[in-house]
Amino acid sequence: MTAAAIRAAKAETRAEHEAEQAERRSTAYLPAAGEAGPAALRTPLKLRLPKHQDTSATFAGAYPFIAEGGLGSRGVFVGQDLYSGSAFVYDPWEFYDHGLLTAPNVVLAGIVGSGKSSLAKSLCVRSSVFGRRVYVPCDPKGEHTAVAQMVGGRAIALGPGMANRLNPLDDDVRLPSVDDVAWASQVAGRRRELLGALAETVLDRPLTPLEHTAIDVALAESVRRAPVPVLPVVVDHLLDPREDPGGRLAEDGRLPGHALRRLVAGDLAGMFDGPSTVAFDPSLPMLTVDLSRVAQNTTAMSVLMTCCSAWMESALADPNGGARWVIYDEAWRLMEHPALLRRMDAHWRLARAYGISNMLIFHKLSDLDNVGDSGSAMRALASSLLANADTRIIYRQEPDQLGATAAALGLTRTEQSLLPTLGVGQGLWRIQDRSFVVQAQLHPGEVPVYDTSQRYRNALQGGDPYIGDGGAPVSQNPRRGGA
Repeated sequence: MTAAAIRAAKAETRAEHEAEQAERRSTAYLPAAGEAGPAALRTPLKLRLPKHQDTSATFAGAYPFIAEGGLGSRGVFVGQDLYSGSAFVYDPWEFYDHGLLTAPNVVLAGIVGSGKSSLAKSLCVRSSVFGRRVYVPCDPKGEHTAVAQMVGGRAIALGPGMANRLNPLDDDVRLPSVDDVAWASQVAGRRRELLGALAETVLDRPLTPLEHTAIDVALAESVRRAPVPVLPVVVDHLLDPREDPGGRLAEDGRLPGHALRRLVAGDLAGMFDGPSTVAFDPSLPMLTVDLSRVAQNTTAMSVLMTCCSAWMESALADPNGGARWVIYDEAWRLMEHPALLRRMDAHWRLARAYGISNMLIFHKLSDLDNVGDSGSAMRALASSLLANADTRIIYRQEPDQLGATAAALGLTRTEQSLLPTLGVGQGLWRIQDRSFVVQAQLHPGEVPVYDTSQRYRNALQGGDPYIGDGGAPVSQNPRRGGA
């Protein structure tokens, strides 16, 4: 470019800049505070609009992406919806009748101290007022004993050295609508299934067809000797068959016979080796089985849970039994055992037919990933429990669990970020595709019964070593609310 061309370009640029500046100087701008006088379009007095109060249903129509219409007022009071400020109620039977959910089962997860146990117990007690009965087939920590006694129910404690005996082969809970032939067939099938599940639990492997046959023959022989057999008699027939010309039955039944012998003469003796000393009364408002005496013995715990689940099964199968809660506390213990997991899966799939609502309680959803190997049938069964529950209640979760929880439940990013910030008693309720953040509320009279941290605080009543005897009592901790 020549020097003349450069000078011409600079002159053109300078002329454009001067024209822009001249235009700005000639433009009139409004004052920062606006025009004065009538042109300001203001009234001399402050504008006051009347307050308006309306229902959440109306606001849900006016502000569809802000206000939640709620789930209605028919149900058991839980607490307060923290977004709308209204009372939050829940009842799976009412919600099913009104089409708010299709699967009446509940999954409840939360870390220790988040308040999930208190929520489960308050639902049990408050539901009993409306005629809902509660069954707790396995209570590993004995937490539901005081709750059952409070509502006029019963807690059955089982363990080595105790007077209580439970004959898992009892058939005393009979449905009035079943005739004699059908009842005998149901009892025989339930007994065979239970004996097989007990043997598999102790052997820690599935039974072979030959072993199943040996158990069937031993059970049939025991029933011929007594209408209600006991385990010691079945074990005797397994290890020493009366009619076994070739010795084949004795060989086939040797391993399951020795496995069941642990329940009547080994380290698990004293709980199943005689007639039942306790009876299952399905009419009680709440019935729980306290297994805290055997919580440290994994085999004994799994055997007891298998027996207790079968013990209650005949009552659960009664379609005329009314609405009933079935609470599975510390569910990670149950899901470790294939026989128990299969029984739970059957109860969950038949919940609507039985008129029951199952509640599965554990600490974190990643516990489901510890069931069986990846791609195994047991992993699929554990995942189906979550799929067959339209109500998922998530209490506080640790940050490292947020990804797995969000993936399992399909949480939004906002819901996922909310979980680690929840306080005690606060939970994210997912009911089908609707979400609520609820603060559970307890009556002062309920707290001492539901609070699972009371034993720990009682151990510190003599003085906190980090504070000294002059410190504040532990019971004044504002974060009380249980696990």
